[in-house]
Amino acid sequence: MKTKLVLFLLLLTMAGFSQIKLPPFFSNNMVLQQGIAIPVWGWASPNEKITITIDKSVKSTRAGKDGKWRIDLPKMNYGGPYTMSVKGKDIKTISNILIGEVWVCSGQSNMEFKVSSTKNAAAEIAAANYPSIRFFTVGKRVAKEPQENLEEGEWAVCSPQTVSECSAVGYFFGRNLSEEAKVPIGLIHTSWGGTVAETWMSPEAIALDPDFSSLLEKLKSVDMSSGKVNPNSYPTLLYNGMLNPIIPYGIKGAIWYQGESNASRAQQYKRVFPNMIKDWRTKWGEGNFPFLFVQLANFKKSVPEPSESEWAELREAQTQTLELENTGMATIIDVGDAVDIHPTDKQTVGYRLSLAARKVAYGETLVYTGPTYKGMKVTQSNIEVTFDHVGKGLQANSKYGYITGFTIATKDGPFKWAKAIITGSNTISISSDEVNHPAEIRYGWADNPDDLNLYNSEGLPANPFRTDSRKGITK
Repeated sequence: MKTKLVLFLLLLTMAGFSQIKLPPFFSNNMVLQQGIAIPVWGWASPNEKITITIDKSVKSTRAGKDGKWRIDLPKMNYGGPYTMSVKGKDIKTISNILIGEVWVCSGQSNMEFKVSSTKNAAAEIAAANYPSIRFFTVGKRVAKEPQENLEEGEWAVCSPQTVSECSAVGYFFGRNLSEEAKVPIGLIHTSWGGTVAETWMSPEAIALDPDFSSLLEKLKSVDMSSGKVNPNSYPTLLYNGMLNPIIPYGIKGAIWYQGESNASRAQQYKRVFPNMIKDWRTKWGEGNFPFLFVQLANFKKSVPEPSESEWAELREAQTQTLELENTGMATIIDVGDAVDIHPTDKQTVGYRLSLAARKVAYGETLVYTGPTYKGMKVTQSNIEVTFDHVGKGLQANSKYGYITGFTIATKDGPFKWAKAIITGSNTISISSDEVNHPAEIRYGWADNPDDLNLYNSEGLPANPFRTDSRKGITK
């Protein structure tokens, strides 16, 4: 019997029979992006005819000489469930497909942080009955060259039985969008704790960066089977292994929670981070899709006197990245943990990212970010600062009687703690008895600026900033 089976399979092979191969994210329960042409791709025999049918759409192509094929399906509106058939010499059927909003969730450990580890985890898990939210988690893999496919993976429908292992920030972000817009949400999670931004960039982008191009050359001769290569050993390793395989899956945008591992090189991050965003956008070929990111939280022991700060400089680099089109930032300077780099309040993080999405990606009119520095006016003894994004007005925790977190200095002089009071709906007056001719101010300028209390009417915290241009302490 076994001999007959082997002979049968051999005859099928000789006759040119093949099985269509699809990336694992083209599978049951997937979410496809609405409103754009939908790329579907895979592998088959050379010149094999491939036909895809979904709803009323039928499209065909032929595999190339290398067996690769791609079909761009017509735009579809929100809805489902649908069934898709992919037909060649055999047929693959994919069921329970929804058409909605697809977001890539990437970064390091705070994006990887699971729902099961968040505050109120038991209650959150029990309530996670959202069948229109779907998750796909990319397996961890480093690679020296861009990979075309993932080794494994499957879509999970959000439920109390599946949500605990999912990215907490991704889940709370998606849940907020789903509840607000009442549309299906697909979350493709690809992150790795402790990783630097440059490992998530393509070889082409890294080759143009003078700080990393030489490492790219060294990577060519590295033995990846040695077991000694980690994601930060060389740039581009995680782009190759964990991002390139999902491109060009149709997406709405990306959310990103990373920066801790680049904090000692914050000045470099001012170039690297926006270049990474531009790199992703180029590779996806969807234009300047929305890219939303989380600013570093407050962390480490607070300091008694004003001082320099690597984390403050990294936050400044993140803020400057907002100059790129279609970007948004969630400020979480008030929800960190002094002794834990992984704060458990991921609900607030996801909520604030969803506010940014509603503005940047969906064009809603709303207060989506906290007060941001607009300008200042210097007088003999104080500085008056004007803010944007104040909603109905600036607000402060009243237990101090004044706004905390500000420092003030003369031109190039030492910074001293200052007192600040709200003088208008969008203005603050800052002064210090120790500084007679103030010229420069900073707000929240520390690894952990401790108990900051400046918010807007929506309860969103003011973004840390400085008005000076001193060199700083990072590379």
